[in-house]
Amino acid sequence: MRVWVPFESEAEARDKLGELPDNIELDFYTGGDFPSTADEVEVYVHPYLGAHDPWERFGELPKLKVVLIQSAGYEDIQPHIPEGVTLCNAAGVHDASTAEMAVGLSLALGRHLDAYARNQTSGTWEPQFGRSLADQRVTILGYGHIGQAIERRLTGFEVASITRIARRARTEPMPVRPITDLDDVLPETDVLFLITPLTPDTEKIIDKHALALLPDGAQVINVGRGRLIDTDALVAETSSGRLTAGLDVTEPEPLPSDHPLWTSPGVLISPHTGGASSAFFPRSNALIAAQLRRYATGQPLENVIE
Repeated sequence: MRVWVPFESEAEARDKLGELPDNIELDFYTGGDFPSTADEVEVYVHPYLGAHDPWERFGELPKLKVVLIQSAGYEDIQPHIPEGVTLCNAAGVHDASTAEMAVGLSLALGRHLDAYARNQTSGTWEPQFGRSLADQRVTILGYGHIGQAIERRLTGFEVASITRIARRARTEPMPVRPITDLDDVLPETDVLFLITPLTPDTEKIIDKHALALLPDGAQVINVGRGRLIDTDALVAETSSGRLTAGLDVTEPEPLPSDHPLWTSPGVLISPHTGGASSAFFPRSNALIAAQLRRYATGQPLENVIE
């Protein structure tokens, strides 16, 4: 069974993945020209943050059966997956890193850490009164792995309440309201965390109307996908000073240097690095190894995208 993995050598692959079943034969691909075994490969593991070029060439891999990606989002690659090929994402791998980024953006924004960092370069001592997470009404839009990880990290911050919203309502393990309740929830939201998947139904779900429902001074924290928000509407709200925003994702990406989001007051931007931390690779490598063992032994794969 031929597998392409995103490592440079056999030694690196064995170090990262550990022992694999004897029927797995590894090739090493991190981008560029395909290895000479294109007519044999069954499992392709896409490099994290790798170029998209290989996606358009999946048709050159006649025996391809499985594509493993190291991101949680899959909307960009899914249209390129050939009929009959299984796509698996890395749900669960990014939970800790992305949840940390979400809470970190909220804290940094509320306590003006971005302003203090800028002042440090000029030796300026300029205290400001900040906004705490304590006593705030939090809404988490998207209550999958990462949404739940955000909530776990908020438990020590003494927030006033947490409202969870997902596509469908449920009661276990925690009460979750349906996305159709969003308009009712937003007026009672001081901090809005966005981590819902990007679908035709959620694209620009936070539009001019939704933003207008948020109370004055509310934070919008987006660690999901940039297209969840109507960017022009967000710029209008932040430029007026009514809302603030912490964004790990934007629309477009990369954000052009002259885009008004860069200079809009009350906006803190990180360059889509929510998952890029020391916690990522150990978790991702463990998932890759587990998936390869499952495939090699005929067991069902995890994180299959239907």
